[in-house]
Amino acid sequence: MQAMVLRHEGQLSLREVAVPAPGNGQLLLRVRACGVCRTDVHIVDGELDRPKLPLVPGHQIVGVAEDGRRLGVPWLGWTDGDCRYCASGRENLCEGARFTGYDIDGGYAEWAVVDERYCLPLPDAFDDLQVAPLLCAGLIGYRSLRLAGDAARLGLYGFGAAAHIVAQVAVHEGRRVFAFTRDSDGEAQAFARALGAEWAGSGAPPEELDAAIIFAPVGALVPKALQAVAKGGSVVCAGFHMSDIPSFPYDYLWGERTLRSVANLTRDDGERFTRLAPEVPVRTQVEAFPLERANEALAKLRGGDVRGAVVLQLTP
Repeated sequence: MQAMVLRHEGQLSLREVAVPAPGNGQLLLRVRACGVCRTDVHIVDGELDRPKLPLVPGHQIVGVAEDGRRLGVPWLGWTDGDCRYCASGRENLCEGARFTGYDIDGGYAEWAVVDERYCLPLPDAFDDLQVAPLLCAGLIGYRSLRLAGDAARLGLYGFGAAAHIVAQVAVHEGRRVFAFTRDSDGEAQAFARALGAEWAGSGAPPEELDAAIIFAPVGALVPKALQAVAKGGSVVCAGFHMSDIPSFPYDYLWGERTLRSVANLTRDDGERFTRLAPEVPVRTQVEAFPLERANEALAKLRGGDVRGAVVLQLTP
């Protein structure tokens, strides 16, 4: 089969490799689409520095099992099931967890072997390209939104794949959305407003926020977001990787403001969100690339030249 393989930092190469063989409890999936995530960029660029090598990246897999079921495969690929985190319903924090496209070969390939217990049935309302971004951008966004509480005024910092999904869910729930983009990115601001944001810009919002979710991997946004939220508000850092957070006065945090991160996801997150997405209904904006152009897709994402999500399409 053909696969895009990471052998060393910085570049994927198209290789002919053997079709993997499933073991006990595993499925062999014919990959039909795989979302391209900023986490993939961090892995390829060496910013997440312990992937197995060689590695087939990709953790937003849409595939078909031998019995005809269409399944989704997210980032969380395996947990031990008996550590204190798994035992308390927090499998996303499992210390022995293995992640798709990082510890386990992922979906930048024609075939993938996956643990059946961590696959998600996919709603029929979405085609392969449209549903792929829901498997990470959507799931992490959904978990971030839940951790932000019942905030009526919600700020989204960085308006990419995750934010363009979360904005739709937040508006569906009756929240007011404020989108933060780069100063010169009028196109992203227009995109955010088209999805229901009542304000989009790069400076201070027109009023205090009740919560903010930071999707951009930029630590300098943390003190800015803390300044933007009202007393008792929350700032949620949604990325798997972020640049260093600069020091800031305690006054930014004082007033019972909360700063927290999001780590991975649970299967329960996946089941809840895949039921909710058709009800909204979420509409993902997708730019598709063939498998062999995965490096180009990553470069586009790395450069911030994306409206919505990027997906590798393996079958027409």
